[in-house]
Amino acid sequence: MSVSVTPAGPAVGAIIDGVDIAAGVGDEDFAAIRQAYIDFGVIFLHGQDITPEQHIEFAERWSEINVNRFFQAVDGHSRIAEVRKEPGQKRNIGSNWHTDHSYDNEPAMGSILYARDVPDIGGDTMFASQYAAYEALSDGMKETLGRMWAHHSSRHAFGALAYVPPETVDVVGRLGNPELATQDSLHPVIIKHPLSGRPALYVNGDFTVRFDGWTPAESEPLLQQLYAHASRPEFTYRFAWKKGSMAIWDNRAVQHNAINDYPDQFRLMHRITLEGESLEPFVGR
Repeated sequence: MSVSVTPAGPAVGAIIDGVDIAAGVGDEDFAAIRQAYIDFGVIFLHGQDITPEQHIEFAERWSEINVNRFFQAVDGHSRIAEVRKEPGQKRNIGSNWHTDHSYDNEPAMGSILYARDVPDIGGDTMFASQYAAYEALSDGMKETLGRMWAHHSSRHAFGALAYVPPETVDVVGRLGNPELATQDSLHPVIIKHPLSGRPALYVNGDFTVRFDGWTPAESEPLLQQLYAHASRPEFTYRFAWKKGSMAIWDNRAVQHNAINDYPDQFRLMHRITLEGESLEPFVGR
């Protein structure tokens, strides 16, 4: 086995060496990569030179591919979403702490993001462990949140409100199909991770709208407290991209935040989203 795994930060992430996806990944090496993904929440690989077809083939070893409803697809490859920022655009995609697809009843297992072109400086992505976020809660908060569920939605994020000026100019050609933003879901606030069995905090600022049985106004103060808690610096790792870098993250174990600090520079990423499953509470409802 040629794979080596090195922790990237104290709370989250690992660097994977000894892997050349284009040359093929054997079953033993793939098992080691998958275990690192389970253990660390997000894994990083550098120096990958792959075609879109190889990206898809590698993703299919993990899970079925989720075809994104809202992102512009890569030309000729409908299963790869394009995450692009042109030099003249001010807004990037994903610049708030969030977890992908929590608005789906079966949220995405994970994402495989591949760097095609990156800025000379800037454009990092931050990741935050939601295992660590849970562990740092008080016993009383763990007990309280363990009995709670929360509503998530795509409507406000990708629906018509996302296309109100001045935002409209910056999303043209990158996001679309606001009429498809009809997803509403209900998930435990503390989930039992489907692979590790560990408890993780599962609310995020992009898609969570309120607690079940609470009004939005009642929910807002506690949600804001949890959002701030979920991204405490000691839970995070900041990943610096290079051309050919790849990040594979578990949407049930981490949140991420794409830093928008590269004005007037070009950035192009290819993302494949992996189908997941329904989530169970760590503590019974």
